Amino acid sequence: MPYIYILECSDKSYYTGSTWNLDKRLCEHQNGLGAKHTAKRLPVKLLYCEECDRIEDAYTREKQIQGWSRKKKEALIAGDTNLLHVLAACQNESDSRNFRTDG
Repeated sequence: MPYIYILECSDKSYYTGSTWNLDKRLCEHQNGLGAKHTAKRLPVKLLYCEECDRIEDAYTREKQIQGWSRKKKEALIAGDTNLLHVLAACQNESDSRNFRTDG
């Protein structure tokens, strides 16, 4: 089963990834064999994971979450769906203010 996951690094930064085998991938990260970002910031701690139906879905979700603010990632980690909706609405409002309809 494919997964997306969020790790907290020793410097408190977040790393979001996707994998087929979560246990194996976490072991790789902890041993400096994961991404360059995590290898320089050991140890890492798993904060969140989510199962996906297909690896393509996991990759798409990974990219989506990577584009989120730290606050939005923290709301996801905490399972705070209300705050997720508020933060998404704030983002949508700022996007619409930057969108011009007059050509």
